[in-house]
Amino acid sequence: MVGDARFLYSGIRVRDLPGSLRFYRALGFRVFRRGVMDHGGEWVDLKFPGSHHRLELNYYPPGSPFYEPFGPGSEFDHFGIYVTDLARWVSRAKRAGGRLKAEVPGGKTRLLYVEDPNGIWLEFIGPATPAPRPRAKRTRRRSPPKP
Repeated sequence: MVGDARFLYSGIRVRDLPGSLRFYRALGFRVFRRGVMDHGGEWVDLKFPGSHHRLELNYYPPGSPFYEPFGPGSEFDHFGIYVTDLARWVSRAKRAGGRLKAEVPGGKTRLLYVEDPNGIWLEFIGPATPAPRPRAKRTRRRSPPKP
């Protein structure tokens, strides 16, 4: 089951998005892409040269459903994992003790957030509609050659 998943990035909460961008750029990170969330928050994906793992900066303004005052340990936001079958992965996470916390439908992808037993969120990113499962190949029985 692990072969149908890719660990993509780690997301952190930031209080000052422009200041955080200056800091991470000074360390060598480069902006990969960025966007605005429906609730007014902003996100920026950063890449570090030579690494496939990304860092996502998330800014949640007051009034956003994901805003919370910062406290020790609250800066970590979530891990982002691409999966081909969202239902299977969320079910697997629930069986392991996780709880479904949020769902964000959108276009070609769906985002499901599961909280682990320690309160850390995992974002499962997958196709909006599950891919059809491949059917098992049928093999023909060959008759023995006639004498």
